[in-house]
Amino acid sequence: MMESNPRLRRPNSAWSFVAVLITFVCQISGVMAATPAEKPAAPSVDKPVPAKPAAPNTVRAKPEVFEIDGNKAFVYVAPQPAQGKPWIWYGPTIKGNVIIAGHRMYFDAFMNAGIALAGFDLGEVRGSPASTAKFTSFYDAMVKRGYSTKPILLGQSRGGMMTLAWAFRNPDKVQAWAGIYPVCNLSSWPLKSSKKETLADFGMTEAELVARLGEFNPISNIAGLAERKVPMFAVHGDKDGLVPYDDNTRLLKERYEAAGGTLNVKIVPGRGHEISPAFFECQELIDFVLKNASPRQP
Repeated sequence: MMESNPRLRRPNSAWSFVAVLITFVCQISGVMAATPAEKPAAPSVDKPVPAKPAAPNTVRAKPEVFEIDGNKAFVYVAPQPAQGKPWIWYGPTIKGNVIIAGHRMYFDAFMNAGIALAGFDLGEVRGSPASTAKFTSFYDAMVKRGYSTKPILLGQSRGGMMTLAWAFRNPDKVQAWAGIYPVCNLSSWPLKSSKKETLADFGMTEAELVARLGEFNPISNIAGLAERKVPMFAVHGDKDGLVPYDDNTRLLKERYEAAGGTLNVKIVPGRGHEISPAFFECQELIDFVLKNASPRQP
């Protein structure tokens, strides 16, 4: 018998391999064609839709920094200051962070209008006479630098307590006041959720502070501001569980208007204590600030 030649078998093996490969590819293609494309999973209705974050500040500005008795002050100087050098006094300023400067829409609007933005870092204070006196030192320093003797106060969250506490003790030095879900009532968030810091700032026991609440609580001491017709504005969500609207902004509005003042409020339905465009791209707040940047007529 003639032996098989290995060289003659190789082409047959190669063609067999190719044939098998083609068959395999065709089978796979058929399966893929017969299988419908997967649809993206629908979002779960059980999970809340997160709030769209507010646009961050893209202006690469650096503040001027100076110290007063060991505490740092921060001033974002407007490129072209408006007449009278108006300025916004923002609170809170914690660990050097003037938070509102990080929100582009507000920052650009204030800078373009020639309004400086400033904050004074006293840490976690809650409106005691002692911390308010330190804020007055900051105010005095700003006036010495040529800024208006009547700043616009802007308090975000606990910054509402800081700014209102200073405002009611210095009603003749306030151009206007605005709040972003502001803490206005000592018996609300300060004593319910921040008791340690609140008592430390006042240097009192809880019983001592509660007994003198009428003396220290901003919502009980707004007559001077109302008498001088200091305009106020606030934006607050009606689902704020941390700083409830009813215990803070609503109460302030009722008492301020009863005393003869004006407090306009934008209520944001369904929103809570959050960083979102509803609170940090609020055109009404910008309009309020720009309208009140010029000195009021006596």
